[in-house]
Amino acid sequence: MSLRQKLQTAVLPLTILSWLVLLYCTLSAASPTLAEQLGKPAAWVALVAQAGFAAGVFLYQRNLPDPLRGTDFTGLLRRLLLGPGVLASVCVGLHLLERFIQAEAPSNDRVFFAVIYTINLALFIIFLAGTNYTWRSLVLFRAPTHLRREWLWFELLLGATLLFRLLNWAPTGLLAYPVMGGLALFGIYLSGNQKWVAYLNRRQKWEVVLLQSGLLLCMGVFVVYFLRIEHDPKLVAPAPQHAFLLLTVFFATFYSLVGLLVTFFNLPTAGVFEQKREEILSLQRLTQLIQKGQTEKEIYSTLFDSAVQTVGADAAWLTLDAPVDGYSGQYFNIEPEQSAAIHSLLTDYNLGHIEYLNNDLDNSSGFRSLKLPFSSMIVMPLRSTKRRYGSLYMLKDQRHGFDRENLGILQTFTSQTVLSIENLQLLQASIENERVQEELKIASAVQDSLIPKTLPTDNWFEISSFALAAKEVGGDFYDFLHLPGRRLAILVGDVSGKGVTAAFHVAQMKGIFHALMQENPLARNDREKFPVPSRFMSQANTALIHCLEKSSFITASLYIIDYEHGGFVFARAGHCHTLYYHSIKEEVSYFRTAGLGLGIIRNDSYEKHIKNQFYDYNPGDVMVVYTDGIVEARGAKQEEYGEERLQRVLERTYYLEAEEIKQHILSDLAEFSHGQPVHDDQTLLVIKFKAVQPDSHS
Repeated sequence: MSLRQKLQTAVLPLTILSWLVLLYCTLSAASPTLAEQLGKPAAWVALVAQAGFAAGVFLYQRNLPDPLRGTDFTGLLRRLLLGPGVLASVCVGLHLLERFIQAEAPSNDRVFFAVIYTINLALFIIFLAGTNYTWRSLVLFRAPTHLRREWLWFELLLGATLLFRLLNWAPTGLLAYPVMGGLALFGIYLSGNQKWVAYLNRRQKWEVVLLQSGLLLCMGVFVVYFLRIEHDPKLVAPAPQHAFLLLTVFFATFYSLVGLLVTFFNLPTAGVFEQKREEILSLQRLTQLIQKGQTEKEIYSTLFDSAVQTVGADAAWLTLDAPVDGYSGQYFNIEPEQSAAIHSLLTDYNLGHIEYLNNDLDNSSGFRSLKLPFSSMIVMPLRSTKRRYGSLYMLKDQRHGFDRENLGILQTFTSQTVLSIENLQLLQASIENERVQEELKIASAVQDSLIPKTLPTDNWFEISSFALAAKEVGGDFYDFLHLPGRRLAILVGDVSGKGVTAAFHVAQMKGIFHALMQENPLARNDREKFPVPSRFMSQANTALIHCLEKSSFITASLYIIDYEHGGFVFARAGHCHTLYYHSIKEEVSYFRTAGLGLGIIRNDSYEKHIKNQFYDYNPGDVMVVYTDGIVEARGAKQEEYGEERLQRVLERTYYLEAEEIKQHILSDLAEFSHGQPVHDDQTLLVIKFKAVQPDSHS
């Protein structure tokens, strides 16, 4: 058990005993019957009891842990006002109730009055002690060592003066004025340290003003109460009690009044946090110095020195997970044994690899047993998204030595340091290559997620598809959408450019496709009652010009198959020509229609450049839709695969199933490429209308 705990254990029962003796003395003076039965104590017993109770309350309050939690100043004052302040006010209400009862039913019994008085006296002293040590926490917030020593002397002088006055042994005459005046000036000097007010925003300052006004009101109520009963004939109490209370409340009120005035007059400084942010930004500019190191050791050393100087650490050390050229870290004002003990404790609590701020090591479990000369600590890991480099430890002697601003500064310093280290470890070429590879992975994942995993199946046709992403990802896409009335919409396209941007434009195009086709606001053709693909292309062009770069465009073809009526309509926006086998004519040809890519013309005239083409298909017809990665594939002599070779393959395989036709095309393409790398995405759709069509009315 620590000395503080032993002192609290001894003081508490003595304080309670002193109050009971004081209650006995007051009851004996108030009730002659009790005095005859129990004996009337001497006058000095009441004085000693009150002195013992007051000293015990103040000592007990002084040895409690600091009531200030971090920088929660408003919470500290709120607990003070809502705790003993409200309770004391309630007890004053009990006294008023007693007076009301006496007025309604007069009685010569003074016992109840004496009990109420003694309870109020005890609660008022508790309230004053709480107020005194609350203000001590605020006045000494981040105070230097010499101010803490001066406050201790002030407490001793104040306690001695009050106890001497309580025992009726105090300076009199002209000597009293310099003694009391000097003590008052000493209190004014100490209470002028109100740094904590600067950390309040405007709302908190107004709240503190209200709370401090409430504290002053509670004190005023007690002062009025004790002044009114001072000459009450029912109260038998020695006069020094009232002098002690008035002198004590003078100092407590003075502290509260100074705090109230300082807070009130600091309201115009509510923008202090914005100013501090600017100061932090200025400090962060210093982090550029970290990047000037030519070696990893120089960068780490610059980080350490800059961090110690910026946050004003009393001790610090830096450890690296992997030594660099024999350099594993450095120390400042701390023994390796102490740093090892702290590191071990943090590891036990799983705090060794995260950002950690502790401004009260003395009252923290674990750290108390280490008996460190430090009271505040920051742990800041050095890490990137991929690995850890080490940890930076900052220590200060005083409590509340660090704040969130210090934490933010260190975060900036360490992040800049890690960036500099990584820049030294990697050549520019490898960094660029890593960036490109990561971009391609993202684009490939996006593209893969947009490719339909299941193909539409029906009794009227069969579909087979193929999609291959190149090393440099392009923007090929295709999608299907069932429409009312036994229709199927097929969209195929290619986004210019490569990488993540192209993949995201694919996602945008797919969203536009589903939105416009499902709303189905498009005009219909009188002959076949189809939605007009050219209208879709026009609206898609309007939507894309707001998000498509000026240097980018999209080629696409939209097919709407109405297999109930045995026909389809399509429009081409700069995309590859559709290859088609006519079963009646027994010939293979391309649908060569006009059309500009989406995003090339960015005004209302775009629809004039898109033409619709209608066609009645027959059983056994085959449609081959593809992207330029197929026909522009390179052979051994860098010649292109071409439309003519693709047409010849279909002329040889049109009678096969859709899947078999696709496989023959891919086999011929692979034979032509002869191991050449794929430089662009390849997409292939083979649609074959079945030789036997179901009854359209079934």
